[in-house]
Amino acid sequence: MPGAPAGPQTGEQKTVIVIAFDGSPTARRAVSYAGRFLTADRAVVLTVWTPLDRGSEPAVTYDLDGPPDPVDDDEIDIALAEAQRINEGGLELALAEGLPAEPLCVAQTFTVWGTIIDAADELDADLIVTGTRATTGFRSLIQSSVADHVLRRGHRPVLIVPPGP
Repeated sequence: MPGAPAGPQTGEQKTVIVIAFDGSPTARRAVSYAGRFLTADRAVVLTVWTPLDRGSEPAVTYDLDGPPDPVDDDEIDIALAEAQRINEGGLELALAEGLPAEPLCVAQTFTVWGTIIDAADELDADLIVTGTRATTGFRSLIQSSVADHVLRRGHRPVLIVPPGP
């Protein structure tokens, strides 16, 4: 139809890709490949972060200087701040590659790979893009990569980009 906008029409399924980004060279390479070879209506740059564990409260406390100090609710978790910094770098790369990118930082729930799969499920992603360390031999037998777990345990297509030469 002449004059009709290109891309999905109202009611059509929009394509969503999730790009797992940890700031590593292979993650940067994965963003580059996603931008070069894929088209999507929505590209979510996902950084998984691990909240700082402040430890559990001791069963018995002895406060020798008076009442307990108040908890500062405005205190920023430095791990979240670092994840946001890393994610911003991935977002800039994705936008420079022409992807309709948006940022997302998600706290690790159990494992990094499980958090990636859960986020992709929540976003109803059509594809997960991730880099890999490409370990081989004995090391790969004792320590599987996050990408390998996402591929084997998730139920969505996965584009795994290996490290560069």
